[in-house]
Amino acid sequence: MSVERRIEALTKSALFQNLPTIVLSELATHGSERKLQRGQILFSANEPADGMYVVLSGSVRAFRENMDGREQTIHVECAGGTLAEVPVFDSGPYPSTAMAEEDSEVLFLAKEDVRRFMLKHPEVALTALAMMAKKLRTVASLAEQLALKDVSQRLAALLLEEAQQNVPTLHDGVSFSLPLSHTQLASRLGSVREVVTRSLQKLVQQEFLAIRGHRIVILDLEGLRRLTENHPKNPPRHARSA
Repeated sequence: MSVERRIEALTKSALFQNLPTIVLSELATHGSERKLQRGQILFSANEPADGMYVVLSGSVRAFRENMDGREQTIHVECAGGTLAEVPVFDSGPYPSTAMAEEDSEVLFLAKEDVRRFMLKHPEVALTALAMMAKKLRTVASLAEQLALKDVSQRLAALLLEEAQQNVPTLHDGVSFSLPLSHTQLASRLGSVREVVTRSLQKLVQQEFLAIRGHRIVILDLEGLRRLTENHPKNPPRHARSA
């Protein structure tokens, strides 16, 4: 990839998008690209971290894995997203494992180059701080869900999030495509495929939603929302009206 293409890629990143190309050329000249096949590991948790990555194409998932092999997705980054910003600042190891969810390409930026660049352009450091604060809030929310909510509640919240990304205005009867397999859903929810499948079937039986092919149909929007608010015993709409 030429320096010009690297600059173009950096301008699409939330971290560097507000900088002029002449400034980004300083950083782009030191970057290096890496292509990943679907399922390929980019880096592993607790490995020494040499720098950060900007996703150029595809999507890369950051996750943690326990002793039993159960995965918990932390975040997923698509084109323009960044990975491993934290080690740039604390010189620690990679905080999670990152794996390509599809064929992807990333741009590697050595932490020494990034630090030097931020000292010259402190506005980038402030942007990085805001991005990490946002991710910290996401992780805090994830910790709350894992500690206080069961799989059905977490699944309902994830489905609502997916729906909002696909449909401008949600209402009963709206449908959306769910690109995630049951295994991928389990990784997002910190569970296993069998439990997620049962939870999905339970939501269907309770008439919160319906499954039609590869699409999810929301039948009871308010019921789903209530389910995510730590009230798992709220009966579905058809039971309340019976």
